[in-house]
Amino acid sequence: MTNTIDPITVEVIGSALSSIVEEMGEALIRASHSTNIKERRDCSTALFDLDGNTLCQAEHIPMHLGSFLGLIPHIMKRHPREQMRPGDVFCGNDAYEGGGTHLPDIVLAEPVFVDGEMTAWAVNLAHHADFADRGHAHIYQEGLRIPPVRLYKAGELQTDVQELILLNCQVPKERISDFRAQMASNRLGVQRLQALCAKYGRETVLAAGSALQDYAERKMRAGIAAIPDGVYRFQDRYDCPEIDGEMDLSCEITVDGDSMHLHFDAPPQVRAGLNMTMTALLSTVYYAVKMVVDPTILPNAGLARPLSVSAPEGTIVNCVHPAAVNGRLSLCQRVVDLILGALAEALPDRVIAACNGACFSITFAGHQPDDNRLWVYLETIGGGSGARATKDGLDGVHVHMTNTSNLPVEALELEYPLSLMRYELVDGSGGPGRHRGGMAIRRVYRANHECRVRVDGARLLSPPWGLFGGLPGSKADIRTGGGAVPFNHGNGRLRAGETIEVVTGGSGGYGPPDERDTAAVARDVAEGAIDAVEAASVYGYTAA
Repeated sequence: MTNTIDPITVEVIGSALSSIVEEMGEALIRASHSTNIKERRDCSTALFDLDGNTLCQAEHIPMHLGSFLGLIPHIMKRHPREQMRPGDVFCGNDAYEGGGTHLPDIVLAEPVFVDGEMTAWAVNLAHHADFADRGHAHIYQEGLRIPPVRLYKAGELQTDVQELILLNCQVPKERISDFRAQMASNRLGVQRLQALCAKYGRETVLAAGSALQDYAERKMRAGIAAIPDGVYRFQDRYDCPEIDGEMDLSCEITVDGDSMHLHFDAPPQVRAGLNMTMTALLSTVYYAVKMVVDPTILPNAGLARPLSVSAPEGTIVNCVHPAAVNGRLSLCQRVVDLILGALAEALPDRVIAACNGACFSITFAGHQPDDNRLWVYLETIGGGSGARATKDGLDGVHVHMTNTSNLPVEALELEYPLSLMRYELVDGSGGPGRHRGGMAIRRVYRANHECRVRVDGARLLSPPWGLFGGLPGSKADIRTGGGAVPFNHGNGRLRAGETIEVVTGGSGGYGPPDERDTAAVARDVAEGAIDAVEAASVYGYTAA
């Protein structure tokens, strides 16, 4: 499409598209039922053009772009566009036949019609924390696989499809409420985009969408062109409770003019739920490169055009059917660290030290004591964010590919037979340096009634590295108490009164600790950023 639209109109329409996806996200969160969405905000919304290219994604969860990338092409492969009607809604989650990255992330996509012509797609994703207490040797153990199917046909719910999905869910009443919230979110997006087209004209909105993608491409190319040409490499090690020992990972980044190629090498895929599909790898790369090259680049498909990505098929970073993928996010976090480590030589002032290097998650499942109803509770826990060239790292936050919230204690104890005994930052877990790494989180849960537990994470064996003389942060830890049965590869059982303690990883420091300016330490002590004990032990500072 030839773009003859003026820049001001492009900017106005671009801002409107951003507003639409943000409003869709708020509608989904406010209308949902499960704590995982209404409290932890584990969801994302987006608009796509006719061909499945990202027009705009809300600033929710970067990882969810991986599920969005593949779904529209899979829908169009199975369902010809000329057969689609207003009110059609497609549902999918499969990592191999549905463009997803793991099964709990269920995507709903609705075509947007303007004056009888299909114009775009309204899309949202919600993490349905339901497929719990399962095996992860292969994809067939991990939950219901949904290829792109019509959940609604011309506005009419396909009850048989819905019943099939709900029958495979452990908490179906919660699921149907969250599905309805997803439907409301997409319908809002459809209405808002139709109104935008009514105001500016369908062709103008389409032209603006194309121009915005071209603009993102130009900004990405300009940012890459400012990086010295060359080949940059980095290696790291990965561990998680599902496997024994550690695995070696490596990244090689080639910068050539205004383009960048990223190649990853990793061990063969494993019989555990940590494997990544190519769409998961792509979304991770797009996030990390955008963050380093130019965070202001618009989040649309144009930013990916100057980038190429490769990894051997059948490895943990580019798995093939039937590899299990449930816990792929922790490995995605490590891929971000690889990219940052590789680019540190070329862009030392833009990268950060290693963060906590995981997406620590804990899932409880059991029966309510009053009526024996099955309940499932999922939570992901933040940790340290790596120190920066000019600032300390952030304490106790979600980093990189995940952006959810920790569930408030009141909501946790109100809805589930669990008690939270401790919830705190871990002193000294941030790596010392000219700028200190962010601190880890400790959460201690007590089971009020017997339940099953699964814990996923990483950095249990190797600490988050520092940069340019900064020291590593602390490693993660998982402990059981009260006589709990020892866990086997992250799986176990808690009886009433027993506890499990999860300590996430800290993060690396930036620059040698002894180079820290005394005035900067004094300022941090005065502002409460660090306490006097840390200032004395790490930096040798004492107040006058």
